[in-house]
Amino acid sequence: MALLRIHKFPDQVLKQPADPVENINGSLNSLIDSMVQTMYAAPGVGLAAPQVGESKRIVVLDTDHEDPGKHLLKLINPRIVESEGSIIWEEGCLSVVDYTAEVERAARVLVRAWTPEEKEIEIEGSDLLAVALQHEIDHLEGKLFIDRISRIKRELYRRKLKKMIKEGKTDERPSTVRI
Repeated sequence: MALLRIHKFPDQVLKQPADPVENINGSLNSLIDSMVQTMYAAPGVGLAAPQVGESKRIVVLDTDHEDPGKHLLKLINPRIVESEGSIIWEEGCLSVVDYTAEVERAARVLVRAWTPEEKEIEIEGSDLLAVALQHEIDHLEGKLFIDRISRIKRELYRRKLKKMIKEGKTDERPSTVRI
């Protein structure tokens, strides 16, 4: 296991839909373990494989800050099968440097996925878990939370990021800067 590099906006790898996982094997489990280690080290609530440069439909999540690891989710090919209600949540992202915004999401979701042990599971989530599941599944579709905010707010963030990079206030330099 190793810490993986988290790609930052506007890196184009974050805009590509991820490929479904066809085969659960040892190398996949190694990637998942490294993703978990990277998520905790960041620190973050969730991490999707595209954020570490892997075009695979894999998500790791842990919304329990009090007892890390106790409710850790390792999801392969997750998909939302039901959603209802509406909630507005202040979101941030490991791939979006120094920015948070309110995002409207479904208040409750039902997600179907596979585990590394090759079991199909269903997870019902509300509040933070629902938001985190939707946020990470968006990554698998090539979407960031800033794609769900107004164009004006997104443009203000782009300008802020460009200024931070120019002034050297962030050591996070995207591999392709298209601001």
